[in-house]
Amino acid sequence: MSSEDRKMIAYVVACIGAFARASDYSTQEAYRYLDAYGGIDFLMEFYDTEHLLSLEDAVEDLKIVTLRAGG
Repeated sequence: MSSEDRKMIAYVVACIGAFARASDYSTQEAYRYLDAYGGIDFLMEFYDTEHLLSLEDAVEDLKIVTLRAGG
């Protein structure tokens, strides 16, 4: 596994935690929600730009993406 892959995984984990705190979900609930409504795929696809934003901005983006997908 490359260093960049490890960084992406760490970032996705941090975003899941931040989303969980912002949404009053457990980490496990947040992961399931984000996985079901495209949030995880979004973070991985747009990692190159999303990781440059604050976690708060990433959480807001996740809310928009998941709501558009029916969440």
